[in-house]
Amino acid sequence: MNPVWTLEKKRDAAELSDAEIGHFIAGYAAGDIPDYQMSALAMAIFLQGMTPAETASLTEHMLASGVTFKWPNDGLPKVDKHSTGGIGDKVSLVLAPMLACCGLQVPMISGRGLGATGGTLDKLESIFGFRTDLTMGEIVQVVDKVGCVITGATADLVPADHKLYALRDVTATVPSIPLITASIMSKKLAEGLDALVLDVKFGSGAFMKTLESARELAQSLVETGNRMGVKTTALLTDMNQPLGRMVGNAVEVDEAVAALEGSGPADLMEVTLALGTELLLSVSSDSKNPPPSQRGDRGGFVAAANLARKQLQETINSGKAREKFAEMVAAQGGNLDIPRPVAPKSEILATQSGYVASIDAEQLGQAVIAMHGGRRQLGDKLDHSTGFEMQVRLGDHVDVGQPLAFVYVPKECSNEGKAKVAKAIHLDEEFPTVGDLVMNCTVDI
Repeated sequence: MNPVWTLEKKRDAAELSDAEIGHFIAGYAAGDIPDYQMSALAMAIFLQGMTPAETASLTEHMLASGVTFKWPNDGLPKVDKHSTGGIGDKVSLVLAPMLACCGLQVPMISGRGLGATGGTLDKLESIFGFRTDLTMGEIVQVVDKVGCVITGATADLVPADHKLYALRDVTATVPSIPLITASIMSKKLAEGLDALVLDVKFGSGAFMKTLESARELAQSLVETGNRMGVKTTALLTDMNQPLGRMVGNAVEVDEAVAALEGSGPADLMEVTLALGTELLLSVSSDSKNPPPSQRGDRGGFVAAANLARKQLQETINSGKAREKFAEMVAAQGGNLDIPRPVAPKSEILATQSGYVASIDAEQLGQAVIAMHGGRRQLGDKLDHSTGFEMQVRLGDHVDVGQPLAFVYVPKECSNEGKAKVAKAIHLDEEFPTVGDLVMNCTVDI
């Protein structure tokens, strides 16, 4: 099959067959199709889009480029959650042990910081000794022993995506919903899941800036997952301000531990409980009783959702989730009892009075990068001790001299980071409109 014919077909907005997509991806993964032809196909997809069937086919063939996890038929559901990325998003650290305490198994493959958004692996590596480079065998062992694991992808998981993502990054084809969908879903489906919940974020600190674009991405992700036999649901969550109070690496781990001990910020717990509830409902549903994100009317699931939320909350109240997190950390070589270093603290004070009208969350993410808590380029070494703590939220009224944020940063790199944090918080005389944190909207499939 001539790859040029496939390029011509997609260039002219025609629908590719499963065989054409499969031949192209297999050839690219094997090195028979060069980068320049894959770049051409990525640009054609970016410009012309893909049908749901094409997107599912692309996902399936990228998945087939590598190995997948095989789990024993032990009756324990394998589940995971994926976030499209945000500022202060440490939900995975709290949710994984909570789910494990509810009898689910969580083989969570996570990533590093991308652009302004922080990475789960970077945060966990602020824990002394914590390993994020487990082999597939070690992942299976930890999941079997503990019930949850959070680690990085191995080289043999979806190698086609590793190659393609690097091309997309340098060919201006990253913001393509079919390509985003195939990238996310191929990696998650390689985990051998029974159910997946997606946290699709929108707003100033998210990759998708508008609710409409987030909904479109959620639709594509959910449809692809369900086409491929995994119960997939999605929630849309607001990222127009950081999630929780802490943003950074070590400070976010500390906040996650506090949440597991029952002292988590209300917004962090709301998102965590909402996502966990979706998964518990998914694994308890059958084909005649689909999970709520697949139904237009959630009313019939109120009692079940309340019970699921109560079950999750009890893992916090009992202390079991905190114990489970420590067990996971130890199984991955980490020591949670060794204090994580935090840089010296300074304040950012309000220079005027008024309401917190808007927060440029992406600018806050850039502030962490300026403080060396995130990467400017791939090989950068991180300073896990830096970050900041928000003292205000949207709609709060502040007076002159009131703290807007506490910044944790060494003096030698404090100016740029502090300036970015201060610039990101906008005050106004008028009280702003503040939207819902979690959008309980239906994702039609």
